[in-house]
Amino acid sequence: MATIREVARKAGVAAITVSRVINRTGYVSEETRQRVEEAIAELDYVPNVLARGLRSSRTHTLGLLVTDITNGFWTTVARGAEDAAVGSGYSVFLCNTDESATKQEQYLRALLSHRVEGAIIAPASSDRTALAALERARLPFVIVDRRVPGVNADLVLGDSLGGARELVGHLLARGHRRIAHLGGPVGVSTADDRERGYREALTAAGIEVDPSLVRRGDYKLESGCRLMRELLQCSPLPTAVFAANNVLAVGALAALRERGLRVPEDVALVCFDDLPQASLIDPFLTVAAQPAYELGATAVRLLLSRLADPHRPPEMVVLPVQLLIRRSS
Repeated sequence: MATIREVARKAGVAAITVSRVINRTGYVSEETRQRVEEAIAELDYVPNVLARGLRSSRTHTLGLLVTDITNGFWTTVARGAEDAAVGSGYSVFLCNTDESATKQEQYLRALLSHRVEGAIIAPASSDRTALAALERARLPFVIVDRRVPGVNADLVLGDSLGGARELVGHLLARGHRRIAHLGGPVGVSTADDRERGYREALTAAGIEVDPSLVRRGDYKLESGCRLMRELLQCSPLPTAVFAANNVLAVGALAALRERGLRVPEDVALVCFDDLPQASLIDPFLTVAAQPAYELGATAVRLLLSRLADPHRPPEMVVLPVQLLIRRSS
């Protein structure tokens, strides 16, 4: 990695000036600041906030980047990771990216500067360049919940494809034929797999997929509301909805109530991922529940195994999901 002196030479300034720009201390002209920031970006410089003597020692810290810590699924993943890490003598820095590639990059640079020994990341996108900083720094990492094509790393997933098939198959068994799908971000493997499972289940039942019933947004409550409102413009209305995650489902439920529609009497509703606060939601949601705690714990175990043996082949662990049938379907 680049050093502060290399950045200073690139920008044509003294190292102390680079330090002032990084730490936002002392006066630096706007022109000089811009030159330094451009040099930092071009050289991909990551400041080391720890003492020089720490370079050759272990920090016993790991980074965990999740996409939405307000989602109970990710809260439970984080708890599983923390318990496994603490049990092995490690501490965990928790970072919430909000599905933002920009925030993800900022957090990765911060983790590198704090010299974590490894990272667990749920990528904000399927673009492998987002993980380039980790690869260049040769920092061991494990990808959780989402695949990133072209990245050769350990991977822990829930069975999104199989779980989606089960959920839609359950709706079909209940007699539904006009089933809609509220999906997550295009290009995110979990969202793509869940749509694929939805389509495969319908096709296996001899039902042609109606494109007007497939809507994709992001994994946020507002998206669930908006996409459900769009579906409610369809005629005839769907009799059932499969939401790609629990937050989308809660948003969909709010939109259905706005319209005066009841679940499951007017529209059945199922989703991926359980809700820890399920007892507060009426009706209780039918879900494909991923073992979120085990997902986080497994990711830490893989990462510690990688630290112990950097040359072992990457592993992919796919954890099964459990269909929990409740009143919403």
